[in-house]
Amino acid sequence: MSMITPSSTVVFHFDIKLTDGSAAESTRVHNKPAKTQLGDGSLSPAFEAQLLGLQAGDKKTFTLAPEDAYGTPNPDNIYYVDRSKFSADAPAKVGSIIGFAMPDGSELPGLVREVVGDSVTIDFNHPLAGQTLTFNIEIVQVS
Repeated sequence: MSMITPSSTVVFHFDIKLTDGSAAESTRVHNKPAKTQLGDGSLSPAFEAQLLGLQAGDKKTFTLAPEDAYGTPNPDNIYYVDRSKFSADAPAKVGSIIGFAMPDGSELPGLVREVVGDSVTIDFNHPLAGQTLTFNIEIVQVS
């Protein structure tokens, strides 16, 4: 059995819970575990530190502060968009998550926070930014 080291590739299931106990995200819903290469920057150093030393089959629960999880909301990621930019397929409705095309061809999801007249407030911060989160993880594979 190999243990997780700072250079491991890890396949794991995770469930994320908010401080009120409600579920925020889970890889088990579609039974598609996450795969990550430690040290590639996709996970925070604090999250990676929780994985070190675990092996396949291990389960662990830990809580991370916002700055160690998805970060704190950045006011620069709030944009005001004219309502005319929305289509009938993707109307400007509070609570909707809409994908916006970026110059490099990728799509960035934005959350509609507010609609006032023709002005639509879009938040491009991660929906879990600013939240203290509890992670339940189960290691599937280590390589």
